[in-house]
Amino acid sequence: MCILENPGHVDDGYERGFKREVFRRIIQTLNRLGWLVAIPPDKIEQYSASFARQFRYCTKGDLKADLKLCGRSIELEFFQNINAPDRPDNEGRYQYDKEKHMPYLMRMEMLRTRNRIVTYLTNVFDGYRVAERSPGWRDIGPGKMTNMDVIKANYGSDWHFDGNWQAYLEKKPYMRTSHDRKSAEKDLLEPGMRVWWFDSKGRIMTGIAWYHINNMWYVTWGHYGIDNIASFNLYTSLPERPRMKRNDRQRRKKLEELLGDAVTRMDYLRAHQLKQILYPDNEPLYRLFHTGHQLYHRPEFNGYTKDPNYAGKFRRSEVESFNPHENRMELVGDEQEVAV
Repeated sequence: MCILENPGHVDDGYERGFKREVFRRIIQTLNRLGWLVAIPPDKIEQYSASFARQFRYCTKGDLKADLKLCGRSIELEFFQNINAPDRPDNEGRYQYDKEKHMPYLMRMEMLRTRNRIVTYLTNVFDGYRVAERSPGWRDIGPGKMTNMDVIKANYGSDWHFDGNWQAYLEKKPYMRTSHDRKSAEKDLLEPGMRVWWFDSKGRIMTGIAWYHINNMWYVTWGHYGIDNIASFNLYTSLPERPRMKRNDRQRRKKLEELLGDAVTRMDYLRAHQLKQILYPDNEPLYRLFHTGHQLYHRPEFNGYTKDPNYAGKFRRSEVESFNPHENRMELVGDEQEVAV
């Protein structure tokens, strides 16, 4: 949930008034609904007490929310880790599609809180209204919208780029040679250009590129296919050996998961076979333990786990640059802890 004002020029006086009139009223509404609202101590330690006043940590049972003020906008983000299968760390803050994963009663409480705040603000302040939801990728499909319908709708509401490429180049001349439009071969990308890329499973794909923001480009294929790819991952011509899958990271992640399964069920022969496939040179391997989260990094640094069997196994060169104050290297197969 985001509360956004557009007053033109923003000065310190406006920010103080916005905080006094809107931010504090949201806090009062949360308190009336039974939420506990406090300034997060970690923000005080990380920044200062005065700066930390722009943040609030809100709790009601197992449902939590972060409230923060930034210039002309206020954000209220709800989260929980009762059901956060992908990212239970950080109390579920980074779980994908948070609302979908919320237990039913939590979702109802979240909707109730959000609706009460919206109703209060629209009744108290003149000019406040609920913005219409912008079309998203979920709206693409047969009988709904095409990929280009959604892209054009996004251009219509985007202050950064409205779809007029020539006007954009005149407005920002640096984009004529910017790295934001350089492909994997260092060619310059143009909207409407045919491009090739490799998907998340390493398979070759082709489609049409359309500019999005910074170095990110929409790519479309057919009426309903759409993705968002960085310019340096796009090719302006068919890459060599297109039938070869570029899935080294996915392969390593999957094999490490199978290795963890084998160790868990004490199938050490299978575990040794997988280790020889993954690390044939038998060099020392390390687990990386995050001392703040009290969890191990998973393979390819994709999340965290409590189980050391499913922790990622890394070569020293892959982890020695990590912050030693937050991460501890543990030698796999030995109780000895190795300092970073």
